Amino acid sequence: MTNAHKDALFVLVKSLSKSEKRQFKLYVGRLGVNTDAKFLALFNLLDKIKRYDEKVILSSGIVKKAQLSNLKAHLYKQILVSLRLNPVNQNIRVQIREQLDFATILYQKGLYKQSLKILDKAKSTAIDNEEKNIAYEIVEFEKIIETQYITRSIPDRADELAVQAKELSGQNVITSKLSNLSMQLYSMMLKVGYVRSDEDLQKVKNYFAKHLPKVDVDKLGFREKLWLYKAHLWYSFLIQDFLSSYKYASKWVDLFYDYREMIYLNPVFFLKGNHYLLESLFYVKYSSQFKETLQQMEVALEDKNFPKNDNINSLAFLYLNANKLNLHFLEGTFEKGLYLVKIVEYGINKHKDRIDAHHVMVLYYKIACLYFGVGDNKTCIVYLKKIINNKNLKMREDLMCFARVLSLVAHYEAGMDYHLEVQLKSTYKFLLKMNDMHEVQKEMIKFLRNLGGIYPNELRKEFKKLHTELKKYEDHPYEKRAFLYLDIISWLESHLENKPVSDIIREKALKQTR
Repeated sequence: MTNAHKDALFVLVKSLSKSEKRQFKLYVGRLGVNTDAKFLALFNLLDKIKRYDEKVILSSGIVKKAQLSNLKAHLYKQILVSLRLNPVNQNIRVQIREQLDFATILYQKGLYKQSLKILDKAKSTAIDNEEKNIAYEIVEFEKIIETQYITRSIPDRADELAVQAKELSGQNVITSKLSNLSMQLYSMMLKVGYVRSDEDLQKVKNYFAKHLPKVDVDKLGFREKLWLYKAHLWYSFLIQDFLSSYKYASKWVDLFYDYREMIYLNPVFFLKGNHYLLESLFYVKYSSQFKETLQQMEVALEDKNFPKNDNINSLAFLYLNANKLNLHFLEGTFEKGLYLVKIVEYGINKHKDRIDAHHVMVLYYKIACLYFGVGDNKTCIVYLKKIINNKNLKMREDLMCFARVLSLVAHYEAGMDYHLEVQLKSTYKFLLKMNDMHEVQKEMIKFLRNLGGIYPNELRKEFKKLHTELKKYEDHPYEKRAFLYLDIISWLESHLENKPVSDIIREKALKQTR
């Protein structure tokens, strides 16, 4: 039996809103012959059942097993055609493609002049809206038609199209190089996280220098600048230069405000830019700017003109709630942030087909940190287990590593010493396997391993000793990343000062408020 989440047709049907289902049935019923069509019957059945089951479909008598694959493919195509006709999905990009389709039909009928007129208008729209790949495609099509529809203006026209093709091709090449570089750097970030050594740093620096094309920023358009800022952003994140991350995330977001119409044409990139700006502000602990940026993003999402679709709804859920959690970490208001847990759990379930497992695990880690902050260590461990037990997940290794380290601390705090020795061995082996055994982790594991032989009256002395040792690494270029995942310094200070960890973080936040 096919798994519901692996059957593309079933997932598509279940993703449709009530209005989209109604429109599909109206679309199918536009010709009377379709009212009893098998694909409509299959649609109604899939809409009705709660999980995909091939046996249920075959027992319904709608279709025989040999025909099922073809019928599903036909239904899938018909749903997509219906969705394409929906006004909600009629953005500039779709409209340009539609005009290109119309021009192709006219060309095939030999109506060259009419085809060229539509193409010229579509090309202008594409260039105005930074859709330069489609614009280049249109120019190439215009060249084909011009060789068949010969007029007195053909010499001038040939020069004009040649110049346009050259300019668009050059801009597309720059965009392609920058987007490739950005994607590769992003891939590095997801796979291994921040650089861990001088060797890692040199590799990233060399890769960036080798693949960054030489450009004159002042001559770049919106699209080229966007990819340039993205590439610099991921490079800055990888080398842990968070002030530089803030600089390029700000440039990314400001670019959209300079070209406001692009917010509505590229809402996903607008949201991502805001998210990375917030992440950078979180790392540099710029709380006042963080709150302002988060508020601006919420206002933009609530704007009636801001595009609404399933993808945007999922990203809005992810970015808003991840950053709302970060705000509570920034200010030490863990207790106040607990209301977000139910919202996040509900959202993960609601958007499960559109949010990848990596981002779900990041949310679980944040929830675990929230419970750790309020002292509910057993619940913290429950969420960390969701990450640790996920054996098939290819994600940031550093997140996996620190989930295990936090789990050790939470087990100790929860008084679950009987699990600690097994956890220590397991974590130690995992860190060695991941080649991620750095000084902060070594000191943490050594401290926890020695706890069994420490008398209660010596405990404060050992906490002080560990605190002094770890403070050395707070500003270390490679060791400091440990404190991005777990504020172990504040945890130690909470024991030394006999205060909740949330109070320690809140006091620090008040001192550095800016």
